[in-house]
Amino acid sequence: MKLSKNLSLKEVIKSSTAIKHGIKNLPNKEQILNLIKTAKNIFQPIRDNFNEPIYISSGFRSKKLNKKVKGSRTSQHRKGQALDLDQDYKNTDVTNSDIFYYIKDNLKFDQLIWEHGDNDHPEWVHVSFNPGKNRGQIFIAYLKKNILGKWKTKYKRWDR
Repeated sequence: MKLSKNLSLKEVIKSSTAIKHGIKNLPNKEQILNLIKTAKNIFQPIRDNFNEPIYISSGFRSKKLNKKVKGSRTSQHRKGQALDLDQDYKNTDVTNSDIFYYIKDNLKFDQLIWEHGDNDHPEWVHVSFNPGKNRGQIFIAYLKKNILGKWKTKYKRWDR
């Protein structure tokens, strides 16, 4: 099933973690409708702009898969409203930072997150689309040790 011109449902539900643990990662009708809206409003404009394949490292996550990867209980991945995009190690000139800035400057989105990395290059880009309720929030995700010495992901507002 095609979600947009260049994105299939198979690409969005693919998960090595789900395969490894025998988790069925299948969306329901409402989640598929959200995936179609996310594909048409986020993925396809990026793909058309760069005219290069755009790689999804995490798309839809079932409740069980989201729990296995320790995702937030309120993750928009569970609703079919979020994609993690990662161009690292792909045979393309398009970088994660190119994708981040294109989304920031050109698309309507709910949340856009520069995930880890450094000041020049995120490890991946998280973007979500929530029809009619897009907040346009931009964050940087980073790791910080808590008082027990364990690393936790923290978020700060984009201020560049």
